[in-house]
Amino acid sequence: MAVIALAAATIAGCTNPPGSGPGAPPTTLVPLPAPPGTFRVLSYNVAGLPEGISSAHPQWSMSLISPLLNDYDVVLTQENFDWWQPIAGILDFAHYHERLRSKATHPYRSAQHPGPLAVGLNPASRPLLVGDGLGWLSRYPFTGEQRVPWTGCNGGPLPDGGAADCLAMKGFGVVRMTLADGYEVDVYDLHGEAGGQPADQRLQAADYAQLAAFIATHSAGRAVILGGDTNLHTDLTTADGGHGADIEIWQRFLRETGLTDACHATDCPDTGSIDKIAFRSGGAVELRAVDHEMPVERFQYPGGGDLSDHPPLAVTFTWSAANS
Repeated sequence: MAVIALAAATIAGCTNPPGSGPGAPPTTLVPLPAPPGTFRVLSYNVAGLPEGISSAHPQWSMSLISPLLNDYDVVLTQENFDWWQPIAGILDFAHYHERLRSKATHPYRSAQHPGPLAVGLNPASRPLLVGDGLGWLSRYPFTGEQRVPWTGCNGGPLPDGGAADCLAMKGFGVVRMTLADGYEVDVYDLHGEAGGQPADQRLQAADYAQLAAFIATHSAGRAVILGGDTNLHTDLTTADGGHGADIEIWQRFLRETGLTDACHATDCPDTGSIDKIAFRSGGAVELRAVDHEMPVERFQYPGGGDLSDHPPLAVTFTWSAANS
């Protein structure tokens, strides 16, 4: 039954099926095990802005990051741009995306961003250059990929107090991942509004309300894993530095969605990292976060130095059939 379910899921809509695309993995698939089980999730902002603009060095780092992703069953990436306007085509975006996936062996991969019109965004509404930069890699089949841009943004190409958020289709996306026959989890990836202006703070509050409303409809009663670059500083020490509103936005979002921050679930030291993973049980799936780590030392150049300007965040989940 697991083999049949796996084949059906692949035919029904794996957005980038095994054996396709640049750097495609082997086509041999492993049948999904019955519950209970364990899997590892990585969320990583790979700093895929053009060389010279990125605070990292994607020209070299992407190829080094790629094989490291294979230690994780589900990978959520941000700033992994695979869509851009022609004016941005002179940059090295295409090679960054290909390099990042070139040595990854995950058989299930998100499709290329379909462009602004396909996600309901008027390209004339902002100085748009690139897509949302979100990506999914998985050893579990998934279907139903959706991408949703934030309804507003602040910051263009010129110095205006913003963080140039209007240049990208920043927002969130979701796929429906199958852990085993009859056991599904909705997996969300996001990249939040950046910047420290009052306009950015207002947009952050609106964005997380938008995401909470989407989850309430799309994932009603379902298990959820959400990860990404939230751009929300939530440790108590930074609250005195003006980030108290960030804490309230994140806590309100967790309350409204019934999600639990994986850091809190594992009693990890809250460093206020803007990279977060949250989760909830639902449907037939009971989820539990059992380990939360930032393996910074593994994601470094051979001679030292971080491969990205963000730390990688890894969470280990156990799952079982609900009420089992």
